[in-house]
Amino acid sequence: MTDMFRLARPLWLLVAVALLAAPVPAPVLSAAASPACAPTRPDALGPFYKANAPLRAKVGSGHVLKGVVRSVPGCGPIAGARLEFWLAGPNGQYDDDHRATVLADTAGVYRFESHYPPPYAGRPSHIHVRVSAERHQTLVTQYYPPPNSTEGTFDLVLTPLR
Repeated sequence: MTDMFRLARPLWLLVAVALLAAPVPAPVLSAAASPACAPTRPDALGPFYKANAPLRAKVGSGHVLKGVVRSVPGCGPIAGARLEFWLAGPNGQYDDDHRATVLADTAGVYRFESHYPPPYAGRPSHIHVRVSAERHQTLVTQYYPPPNSTEGTFDLVLTPLR
């Protein structure tokens, strides 16, 4: 039996050393030490953008898009970010009735209501979004709602100017 313990002892030491060398899980970060966010992926502006859309949060009903505008370092909200939305009307055509500008609140939160955007000319349903904010690069992207959805969340992350 002594020989068995002599053979088992090195194995026990190896297991103990392996456990001590195992990585320790990272601590949970507080809100003050939040990690960096990845910037939102840009997408095509498309041929139907038109500047100076009216300030309004609704251009139809049936689909609500909401989210938070944040900045890359620290994921902090961007108060007062300007979001421009445009989408094809129910008939598949772009027009002034389906354009809007929304300002994010002090917590970076926005809400936009429209009809569910129709697909057209081989394009899937989508809503164009152009986001601008002081000291940040302007972002142009598109939101692609899930089929037949009545609401969606689309957080947007901007990159600061250098």
